[in-house]
Amino acid sequence: MPSQISGLLGVEAAYAATVRTISVTGNVRVDDSTVISFLALRKGDNATSSKIDESIDALYQSGLFSSVSVSMSGNTLRIVVKENPIVSSVLFEGNNKFSDAKLSDMIEISSRGVYTEAAVAQDARNIELAYDQAGFNSVSVTTRTEIGDNSRIKVTFVINEGDRASIAKISFTGNQSIGDMQLKAILRTHESHLLSWLFRDDVYDEDKLSVDSELVRLYYADRGFPDAQVLSAVAEFDADRNAYFINFTIDEGERYEFGNIDIETSIAGLDAAALKSSIRTQEGRRYSLTALQRSAADMSRDAAHQGFSFAEVRPRLDRDVEAKRFNVTYLVDEGARLYVERINVYGNTRTRDFVIRREFEFAEGDPFNRTFLAAGREALQALGFFSRVQVNVEQGTSADRVVINVVVEEKSTGSWGGGASYSPQSGFGVELTLEERNFLGKGQHLKLAVGGTFGSRTYDFSFTEPKFMGLDVSAGIDAYRRTIDEGTNYNYGTDSTGFQVRVGAPVVDNLSASLFAGFDQTTYTDTNADAPTYITGLGGAVNKAFVGYSLNYTDVDNQRDPSEGFALNLTQQYVGIDHNLLKTEVKGRYYIPVLPDHGVIASIKGQAGMINELGGGTVHPTETFVPGPQIIRGFKSYGFGPKNGTNVLGVTEYVAVSAEVEFPLPVVPEAYGLSGAVWADAAYLGASGLDGALITSGNGVQTRTSVGASILWDSPLGPLRGDFAHVIDKDTADDTQVFALTIQTLF
Repeated sequence: MPSQISGLLGVEAAYAATVRTISVTGNVRVDDSTVISFLALRKGDNATSSKIDESIDALYQSGLFSSVSVSMSGNTLRIVVKENPIVSSVLFEGNNKFSDAKLSDMIEISSRGVYTEAAVAQDARNIELAYDQAGFNSVSVTTRTEIGDNSRIKVTFVINEGDRASIAKISFTGNQSIGDMQLKAILRTHESHLLSWLFRDDVYDEDKLSVDSELVRLYYADRGFPDAQVLSAVAEFDADRNAYFINFTIDEGERYEFGNIDIETSIAGLDAAALKSSIRTQEGRRYSLTALQRSAADMSRDAAHQGFSFAEVRPRLDRDVEAKRFNVTYLVDEGARLYVERINVYGNTRTRDFVIRREFEFAEGDPFNRTFLAAGREALQALGFFSRVQVNVEQGTSADRVVINVVVEEKSTGSWGGGASYSPQSGFGVELTLEERNFLGKGQHLKLAVGGTFGSRTYDFSFTEPKFMGLDVSAGIDAYRRTIDEGTNYNYGTDSTGFQVRVGAPVVDNLSASLFAGFDQTTYTDTNADAPTYITGLGGAVNKAFVGYSLNYTDVDNQRDPSEGFALNLTQQYVGIDHNLLKTEVKGRYYIPVLPDHGVIASIKGQAGMINELGGGTVHPTETFVPGPQIIRGFKSYGFGPKNGTNVLGVTEYVAVSAEVEFPLPVVPEAYGLSGAVWADAAYLGASGLDGALITSGNGVQTRTSVGASILWDSPLGPLRGDFAHVIDKDTADDTQVFALTIQTLF
């Protein structure tokens, strides 16, 4: 058979006419040479049927023609074409979800482009897919064409968006140990709620559902269930309600905890005992996949810091089925001896290469460490400069060399505009800001702000270099001017101008330190001649220089929403020139997961402060601690403590404790970001450092206590809380309040 085919082709080639001339007709816009360029035949070629068919296909594939004919007449190759029309304009009708500009980006056809029915049909499908991903799964897209001058076509995409499909309910089957509310809170898919029109977080997406299944599995794996599986994630669409009903079927498996923890190493000279401080898998604590991974990574890093750069740590787990425990042995072995040959950086058009390279704890020529590689990628993502960070490793020029490729996709790091602010002391205010988090592409942070409240005006400048002189040290300067009107909180006004310089650096794991020094000049104004004597006696302006330090230790599972661990802060500063003071404050908070699987978290907070006048005199009232809701709730800012007339003198020492239990609100959708809390506060306020002759009221009772309940909101503006308080112990001169809005912080 092959010989017969070969013979037929040979006969065809023998009797095929030779192309002597090429004739092109029917073309108006496309010149002859362009048409000929698509042909599989040239002058002098034999015009076989296969070559003619190939030429016809090529002309159609060009997209320029709606009909094509290629034939031989004697020795002339005749091409007759009919051109596709040109698009004069592309319009959209009925679109509300997407703007015309966004729709234009979704389609291939464009003004002055070639019109083909296939291309327009594909563009209509692309628009439908975009709407479907946005939750509009009943959308329909049709096209309308109008022929205008010069046979050009106007194309209009007519869009019937329909109603956006909602997610009516998300349910779980098989979750005996972890509540629905906790599982819903970790999903990227959310039930529809009153604010869905604003947040657009209730869009069903099949890919997102797959991610949610993995998030549920990992959530269980971090809470003692190593064998948990999501057996299915099924979304059923109810056409009558235009809504999805989603159900996750879960097999939890057995709950495990950690048993004996040990370290084994084959590396001579390695101090294995020094690695124990990095272990997060403590005996008796529930099994956690993240704790295992972080422990191994931190131990590998600590081994590298001991000089063993190629050390690799992997946990070996021995399951005790009867006791429901995992005994863990961390194996520390010598890994492959690899070196970094080159680090390539791609995709950064604005950010300097060195800003990216410095986030890795190795440079070209250094030993390669996978733990440092993963940490560097996380650090790059945390910068907030990039929408995507991809890091991969490939073989270098020799077996012991690797090349690291870092691919980034930059995003906007500058912002300007207006915003709202709030503080318990000043109340609500507005602020206009200009901020750049990657100044000149060097990773520096620059901020200019102008703000004000009903009784104050502020002007701030801030500049921070996060890696001063290439070291893991941040340095910055802040300058400000602040004016507070008379009568806002006191019978006098203030006008302050000052600056400070600061440096900060990590000390050890979870512990960081900062140093600061600055100067402030404050002028006190009295327009109504009713300022207290301790103000009028100052003579107008007061100068002060200050220098101090701050230590922060933070070991919580989540900085924004902690549920376990503790945080501590110690700050001391000396204030000189017109004062001679040492100010000390310490704050701490301990978080306890009471019912972590159901979102019930307890915390105990403690704080204390003291001001010492080093010259043996008394502390001036303008340098005291001013008590507010941050110390004890239920009292107004500037509304309690020792007073001189209506002016709050502040305190020179205080001690405060608070106990709180936070819990999810059972009937509120998790997408609202709302939770509740009950609490009790107590504080001692001391004024031993003040001139007792200045105190006219507010010091009869030095203890304050209150109880209350709160609504917590993880809002787009940050974590806010509204506190409803009942005061138990107070002074007769105190000003109390039932409700206060504050910002949720670690302390």
